[in-house]
Amino acid sequence: MSRKGGFSTTRKSSRSATIAKSCALFAPVASVADKAPLISLRNVTRHYKTGDRAVHALDGVSLEIARNEFVALSGASGCGKSTLIHLLAGLEHPTAGEIVVDGLALHTADDTALTDYRRRRLGLVFQFFNLLPTMNVLENVSFPLLLQGVAPQESEKRAAELIALVGLTDRATHFVHQLSGGEQQRTAIARALVHRPSLLIADEPTGNLDSQSAAAVMRLLEKIAAERLTTLIVATHSSEVAAAASRRVEMRDGKVVHDSASLSCS
Repeated sequence: MSRKGGFSTTRKSSRSATIAKSCALFAPVASVADKAPLISLRNVTRHYKTGDRAVHALDGVSLEIARNEFVALSGASGCGKSTLIHLLAGLEHPTAGEIVVDGLALHTADDTALTDYRRRRLGLVFQFFNLLPTMNVLENVSFPLLLQGVAPQESEKRAAELIALVGLTDRATHFVHQLSGGEQQRTAIARALVHRPSLLIADEPTGNLDSQSAAAVMRLLEKIAAERLTTLIVATHSSEVAAAASRRVEMRDGKVVHDSASLSCS
């Protein structure tokens, strides 16, 4: 992908072939499975105390998200979206309510089950990339597979395919300090996808990027959604980023105040 967003006919054909190859890494998607929610929240609350002050971070949130849906989670700082992300990532437990993701009840899962969930079924992308500076792009992307015990040769092969998907093949041997902010974020997205997660959560993925790099990252996220590689949730303050999603869920004061789609669980 050029920085100006232009493609020649040859580049388009090459990119289409790369995406098709990368899609083969993921499990086939059945139309019936698409109708069942991947994520189900029932009356979820999360309360805690800061000093003597009680904070109601989430207040009775019920929400369903379908498999392979692209959802933007929006709202001002303090609205509850970061807490919701932490709960979906299994990093916190709700005070009350039920959270089920890909068949796993996160609200009752123990630490071992949650660790396995984060390692195998969840991809996370953060605002500040969180790449390992002593590793190059290929090593960063393949690292989650090595943690799973995948053989180094297979790990590198799958990592290379994801690196091609995000348009960084020519940067595969570069280290973090040699990459632009947009390239670092695309590397982080490749790393988050390499283990074939059923859910990818991106927390303010463009918040630390200039407008040109942010646009490139959003084009990549839209492509991931269009190719149905995973369920994608993007938490953002940006109305432009939220507009790219197929569904927008807006939060305020720990509640969902707007949902652009109403899913049927039948």
